[in-house]
Amino acid sequence: MSKKGGATSILKLIVPAGKAMPSPPVGPALGQRGVKSMDFCKQFNERTKDLILETPTPVAITIKPDRTFTFAVKSPPTSWLLKRAAGVAKGAAQPGKQVVGTVSLKHIYAIGQIKSKDPAMSHIDLSSICRSVVATAKSVGIKVVA
Repeated sequence: MSKKGGATSILKLIVPAGKAMPSPPVGPALGQRGVKSMDFCKQFNERTKDLILETPTPVAITIKPDRTFTFAVKSPPTSWLLKRAAGVAKGAAQPGKQVVGTVSLKHIYAIGQIKSKDPAMSHIDLSSICRSVVATAKSVGIKVVA
């Protein structure tokens, strides 16, 4: 007889801060793995209550074989932070040729500080993170001014 010991699985989702509901995409993704989506939604909403409502928040959910879970909340996507700082709804259709907005180096530095708080970015220095933010701004069609 073989033992029924499954491996832990990691599920990555982007959920609006403070607005997690057991409807798609959260409910079906967790339901397939046998996790009660309402439990996750309550814990997620409690943990993200300090963030601005409906901020897209990446979350990595680790689901164990006994159907218990833990999750880590990360900072919002860089492109979303840049678009918000520039005051635009969406990026350029032709990045590099078209400019939809501008941000200052002060905005880049502030976004870099937000991103540096992520556990995955803890070993990277702030100047490297800021260079990455500038590159993302260019790919979205946002001009960086001094």
